[in-house]
Order: sequence, then structure tokens, then C-alpha cells
Amino acid sequence: MKIGIIGYGVRISGMADIMLKLDMGVEIAAITDLNTAKVKQNLDRNGIKTENISFYEDADAMLDKEMLDGVMIGTRCSQHAKMAIKVLARNIPLFLEKPVATNMEELLLLKSISEKSKAEAVVSFPLRVTPLAKLAKEIILSGKLGTIEHVQAVNNVPYGGIYYHNWYRDENETGGLFLQKATHDFDYINFLLDLNPALICAMKSKQIFAGNKPEGLYCKDCDKNETCPEGPFAMKHIKFDNANGDMCCFAKDTGNEDSGSALIKYETGMHVSYSQNFFARKEAASRGARLFGYNGTLEFDWYKDELKVFMHNTPRVETYKIDSAKMSHGGGDDALALNFIRVLQRREQSVAPIEAGLLSVLMCIKAKVSSQTNTFQEISWGK
Repeated sequence: MKIGIIGYGVRISGMADIMLKLDMGVEIAAITDLNTAKVKQNLDRNGIKTENISFYEDADAMLDKEMLDGVMIGTRCSQHAKMAIKVLARNIPLFLEKPVATNMEELLLLKSISEKSKAEAVVSFPLRVTPLAKLAKEIILSGKLGTIEHVQAVNNVPYGGIYYHNWYRDENETGGLFLQKATHDFDYINFLLDLNPALICAMKSKQIFAGNKPEGLYCKDCDKNETCPEGPFAMKHIKFDNANGDMCCFAKDTGNEDSGSALIKYETGMHVSYSQNFFARKEAASRGARLFGYNGTLEFDWYKDELKVFMHNTPRVETYKIDSAKMSHGGGDDALALNFIRVLQRREQSVAPIEAGLLSVLMCIKAKVSSQTNTFQEISWGK
């Protein structure tokens, strides 16, 4: 099975590596990227031979010339929808990074094209297919909790500095942090509830990563770089050799909110509260949810690799430990890679279909609009 890759970035190269290691007949046949030299270096570093790979700088040229069984898209976020439209219009199976779009115009166009396409897409939503989420779904479906009538979900990100030091700080690229992070969380919540979201209101704040440092300032040029809590002596992810990163997160041109929250009403009338934070650090990290039924409460956290069930009518607490800490995205990436291969083989349907990606982005865009206008927003394709 010959795979083409559009945008050989860190994320998609990792997914491609997982697929190759599964040794199920997949090979990289072609790559479209604007920096071919860097791509070849990364391929060599990953032990992937380049002599049988064709390189392009234009996606259309690759898609028109190569006979591909599938395509993986790992460009910057603002290009996801544009590239996905090209692939799905040609009826080629697709692995698409999240968010599937960053604005409403491209989201609607992608939705229209995907509905006409004969090809399936697997969206990069690893959380919904982790062992932890699968166990939560199994317990919910068992009925022991009763009907889920309330959810409290959180995402306290311990590595949030990446959204202010490098290209992620550009909201024209990211669309904001609802689209960067909440897109995952909204999706796994939708997956667990199996309900349609109907209404959303949201709020966001920028209280920490703001300041009066000069625009365009790099950490290496700052006289505070040895004492700054977000500088290279404190944060391991900062590297002065990164041409696209290491910019001051307290400068005037630093984008992105640093916390955000949303309330989501579902079709049954129940609601979800969700909150994300980007200046939590170390053991303050948390990502997961509490789901409340009348008979019991289920709680899980990917950072703890643990799920608990609190029964309401009997003094019993069930604790499940999940051994996935060393797996990529808690084991979700392995599941997505295997599923994409089986989609190519026509043995399975997508476990993270394009419809889920479209709905998640719709929710994120509506949340962003709500936070900007102080309004409730209907989650509807018609409005």
C-alpha cells in the first residue's frame, strides 16, 4: 500500500513511523513538503530509506502523478482543510490531523466535499480510542451508572508554553486554543455520550502570557533569559537552534488565550462543563472527566492512567489502572495507525470518521464566537 504524505511534520512523521513498524505492507511512496532537505534528514534519522520516495513541493502535482492508496496530512493547521479537500475530491482514503479546519468557510466546504467523496477519512483523534476511553465507554454502556446526566471535564496542560514560544502563537495558523486542544476533548465527550450537542457558551482569558516585551523578541536576545520562568534554563522544550521557536511569550505579539471554558447543552437537556488551562505545570497536569449518573460516577485522568467508579447506592469504589503511560497518546496513536491501515485494506471503517472531526471543529468555532460576543451559540450547520 503506497502512502503519500502532505506536510512531513513532527506529528505526522510519528504516525507514519508507527504504521511502518506495524509491518503490514505500508510504504511511503511520496512526500509533499516545502523543505525537502529537512524532510530527508528526518527520514534518515528515523531509519527510512529515501531512494524510493518521490518528493514534491506541490500537493496537486503529487496527487495527480502518483498512484496512491492513501494520503496522510500533517501540514500546519491552517492548511488542513485545503489539503483534505484536494485528497477527498480525488476519492483517496485520508488520515487527517486535527483540527480538520480553522474557519467556518473551509469547514463548510470540507463538509460538502466529504459528503460527496467515496473515500473514508481517519481523523487524528487518539483520545477516543485509548484503552482508558474504551473502558469508560464499556462501563457507561453497561448501565451500572444509570443514564449520564452531567459531565465535568478538564484539560490542564503542563506543556502549554509551546503555544506561545513558536509558530503556534500565531492565531492565524491555529485558530485559537479551543481548536488546538478542546477539539480533542469535545470529541471524546461526544464519543462517550453518543448524543448531539445543541448549544454552547464559552469564555476565555489571557492573564499570564501577555506583557510589554518588544515584538519579535527571542529568548536568546533577552537579558532576563536566565531567570525567566518560561526561559531556556527553566523550560526544557526551548531550544535556541529552533528557527521557528524560542520567542518571548511575554511579548506584545504573543497570541492565544491561556485559559478557556465552555458549557455545552446536549439534545436531552443535560449539560457538560469543560475547562482548559495552559499555565498549569508538573503535577498540576490533568486531562479527563467526571461523568455522573444517578447510580454512580465515573472519573478518569490520562495523566494518572487511572479510572474510578464511585457507586452511589453502596459503599463501593472500583479502581482501574491502565498501563499505557509509555504508549503514544495513551495508546490512541497505535489504534489509529492500525485502523487507517485496515481502512486502506477495506477491512474496517474509520474509528474517528470525518463527521466527528467536522462536528468538533463546529463546536470549537461556536465556542470561540461565544467567547468573543458573550452569547450562546447554536451548534447547527444551518446557522
